[in-house]
Amino acid sequence: MPSDTMTAIRLHEFGGPEVLRPDEVPVPEPGPGEVLLRVHAVGVNPPDWYVREGMPDVPPEVMPPPRLPLIPGTDVSGVVAAVAPDVEGFAVGDEVFGMLRFPGLEGGAYAEYVAAPAADLAPKPAHLDHVHAAGAPMAGLTAWQFLIALGHDHPPPFQAAQHRPVALDEHSTVLVNGAGGGVGHLALQLATWRGAHVTAVASGRHESFLRDLGADEFIDYTRTRPEEVAHDLDLVLDTVGGPESRRLLRTLRRGGALFPVYLAEYDPAEVAELGVTTSGTQVRSNGAQLAELGRLLDAGTVRVAVDSTFPLVDAAKAHDRAGHGHLQGKIVLTVP
Repeated sequence: MPSDTMTAIRLHEFGGPEVLRPDEVPVPEPGPGEVLLRVHAVGVNPPDWYVREGMPDVPPEVMPPPRLPLIPGTDVSGVVAAVAPDVEGFAVGDEVFGMLRFPGLEGGAYAEYVAAPAADLAPKPAHLDHVHAAGAPMAGLTAWQFLIALGHDHPPPFQAAQHRPVALDEHSTVLVNGAGGGVGHLALQLATWRGAHVTAVASGRHESFLRDLGADEFIDYTRTRPEEVAHDLDLVLDTVGGPESRRLLRTLRRGGALFPVYLAEYDPAEVAELGVTTSGTQVRSNGAQLAELGRLLDAGTVRVAVDSTFPLVDAAKAHDRAGHGHLQGKIVLTVP
C-alpha cells in the first residue's frame, strides 16, 4: 500500500501554464466501484488546458467552471494498487489504462495515485509501455466514437440530433484535417483499418509520418488549400474546427458528412444547398470501447505517436509545449 501522501499537480487559480504547481496531498481512497491506481504516465489533452484556464470560452450553462483546488487530467496508465470490495474484473497488480470521469472535470490524473472508476478502465495492451498507453484514451475514444460507434445515448451538447458514425469500408473516401495531432493520427488509422481511402491534411513536416501510418494521400495545408484539390469525399473529420471548418463542406459529395471534433459553425443554407450533413458529439469515458481499441493497439494495427514527454512535476512545461501547437501525436507526463 502507498504512504499517506503523494505528489500531485493542483490548480489553486486559473491562468497560464505557471499555475500548474506540485503539491503534497493525501493519497485518495477508492470509493464504491473504484480502484486505486499507482500512476505511471498521464496523457495531456486539450480539456486539461481548458480547465487550467477556467473554461473561458464555454458557456456556464453547458459546463460550469471547475471547483478549486483541482487536480486536472483524465488519461492514465498505471498499476492497480487497491480495489473497492464491489469491484470485479480487476485485481491488485493489474496494468490498466483509461480516461477518467470525462466529460467531468475532476479526473484527478496529474498525480502519483488516482481513485479511478473501474468502468472507465481497460487492460493495458501488453505490447505498449505506460507512456504510449497513456497517450491513447481520450484521443482514441474520440476517434472511435466519431467514426466507429458512439457507445452511449447521451444527447450531444451543441446539436439536436444524436451523432451517428458513417459506415466505412473499402469504397469510402475520408479526409482527416489536422491528421498529425492526437485525435487525427488515430482517426486516420481507424479509417484505414475499416478499409477507407484516407487523405491526411497537415503541415509538410508530418507527411512521412502520416504516410507511414497509412495515409493514401497527403495535403500540405501550408502550400495547398484542401478545398481546392479534394472533391467528392464521403466524410471529413475535422479535428481543427473553428470558423475555417466551413470551407471543407465543398470537398464533400452530395450526401457526404463533415464531423467537427471541436466547435465549428456552418451556414444551414449552405449545408442544405450542398446536400451534406454536419454532426458532432462529446467523447465520454467507456472502458469497454477502450478494451476494443486496446486489442488493435496490442496487435500493432493502430499505433500511438508520442510528441514529447515531461516529468509530472514539469506539467507546466508540458502545457507550454502544447501551447506552441504543431504536435505530432501526444504529450505525456511520466511519474517516477
